[in-house]
Amino acid sequence: MIQCEGQFRAMIKEDTMSEREKILEAMLFASGESVPLSRLAEALGCDIPLTRNLLSRMAEKYSADNAGIQLSEADDAFCLCTNPAYFSSVQRLLKIRPRRALSQTLLETLAVIAFKQPVTKSVIENIRGVNCDHGVNRLVEYGLVEEKGRLDAPGRPILFGTSEEFLLFYGLKNVDELMEISRT
Repeated sequence: MIQCEGQFRAMIKEDTMSEREKILEAMLFASGESVPLSRLAEALGCDIPLTRNLLSRMAEKYSADNAGIQLSEADDAFCLCTNPAYFSSVQRLLKIRPRRALSQTLLETLAVIAFKQPVTKSVIENIRGVNCDHGVNRLVEYGLVEEKGRLDAPGRPILFGTSEEFLLFYGLKNVDELMEISRT
């Protein structure tokens, strides 16, 4: 693991932290997609705990300033996203069609996949009691669900699970947060 230089660790100065936050912001902006924490730490030349601390400070700063962007985390990867409060303006600029709300069928199928993942279509159908081909295919098309491999069974059925897009869409850091939410 790459460590920050000893001088930096010994004397953490506010201006140095701000500079490193700016570097992280530039890296995330330039990447245009989620970047694993380990890769950010390596590129920054710092260890993972310090990099996570810098990212947390950035997220707090964006939130406190009600900035136009926010820092999102999904499966230990980070990306810059539009603040939902300003999404409609960005939508108008980029002429993005509004996302259609998920139908009850798609929501039910997504819930089964989210809580039972990785899961095959036959398991989803057993739980829901109806054919799920259309629902699963549509969720894959929307990027909320993805193939996670194949079951070691006759016919080698595809295993489905939620995607990073699912986590970002629902504001979750990882799928473990689903269990926490379901308990409340």
